Amino acid sequence: MSARDNILAKLRNAPRSAPVEPDVAAHFERFGPRWNEVEALRHWATMMRSVKTDIVWCTESDWPQRLAEQVKARPIRSLLLARQTPHGALAHTALEHNPLLQLKTFDRMVDDWKDELFNDTDAAFTVVRCGIAATGTLVLWPDADEPRTMSLVPPTHFALFDTRTLHADFHTAMTSEAWPNGMPTNALLVSGPSKTADIQLTLAYGAHGPRDLVVLAVLPPHLSADQLKDAA
Repeated sequence: MSARDNILAKLRNAPRSAPVEPDVAAHFERFGPRWNEVEALRHWATMMRSVKTDIVWCTESDWPQRLAEQVKARPIRSLLLARQTPHGALAHTALEHNPLLQLKTFDRMVDDWKDELFNDTDAAFTVVRCGIAATGTLVLWPDADEPRTMSLVPPTHFALFDTRTLHADFHTAMTSEAWPNGMPTNALLVSGPSKTADIQLTLAYGAHGPRDLVVLAVLPPHLSADQLKDAA
């Protein structure tokens, strides 16, 4: 018997047992972060700002105005939004009086306006499904109203984030929101503007997507921006 046959025989005759699935929930229960609401938000903000994400603390009533201010302060001449959604309608109302801004809606097949979308659309505005504090991440849930192209193609991405949906870690987000019960074709995890680095670790932004990410972080009524001002 050759060495190869000997090895294969040992493998075939080795005792077999059912695979043991790891207890992921127990792991995160033991080792997961233990933050209160303010600590989680501070950590999330620190992580996102470390990679050049702009965070604008807002309230439920003033975020449309804050969005308008952010758009006006930047060289943006066209913005893509989903006017048919509740948040898109509010954004449209806040932005429609800007005479220098053209508002667009994703109401055509991509192939019908690909050149305009890729070359003549400065920004897009979408909503966020939830956030992950541990990694400084936003979770986007593309659908027919806000396809993933909206957050991946325009150079600037404005994201509306209800901070009450911030979870401590990925496992908590996935289980708390029952992701296995129904997911989009592509769930997007965004941890800052698009970036890449070469072999010399020279970091460049905007190589594969938006080079600017502006998060309109809507705080619950019992929190204020002053409570989070020491986030880096």
